[in-house]
Amino acid sequence: MKLKSILAALIALFTVSGCNSQTVKNSNNMGKSIVIFFSHAGENYAVGNIKVGNTKIVADYISEFTGATQFEIVPEKNYDMPYSELIKVAKDETNKGELPSYKGKIDNIDQYDVIFIGGPIWWGTYPQVMFTFFKDYDLNGKTIVPFTTHEGSGLGSIVSDLKQAYPRAKFAQSFSIYGHEVRTGKEKVEKWIKGLQY
Repeated sequence: MKLKSILAALIALFTVSGCNSQTVKNSNNMGKSIVIFFSHAGENYAVGNIKVGNTKIVADYISEFTGATQFEIVPEKNYDMPYSELIKVAKDETNKGELPSYKGKIDNIDQYDVIFIGGPIWWGTYPQVMFTFFKDYDLNGKTIVPFTTHEGSGLGSIVSDLKQAYPRAKFAQSFSIYGHEVRTGKEKVEKWIKGLQY
């Protein structure tokens, strides 16, 4: 009876291990990771007025697949406005190189090895409030994984901008997805995560 119990326990252990090996989280040798992102709810191009921003949805997929924690860059400034006004504000901030303030902080950034960084493309790059974050936190020596949501701009200049901000960081394969695709694009995110090499 004792031998049967041991065999049953071993079979159960291998069965559970086999299931876990199929998850994205365990298929990569990732260190502790965090998703740092800015996401804009409200009126967005191509998707209308949304309660959850496109980038937030992608960030949630990443956390689901990798177990990464999250830090959302929430600006002090209110960007809840019609899209036609928002693009003017975004253009003005970009042209002036503004660094809008944001809420909250990450207490110990050193504990994270892999940093996913995501946001929409506003005038060719990340929203300016993200550059405020880049100024506040030193991510050199980390593995940075850039991603964007967009409606035609792709990655814009985000990779070169991040490399300029963090010249001693390592960079993994970046990812971009159309904002109007994120709600049905979970498999695309999963494929990207599975293909990442650290």
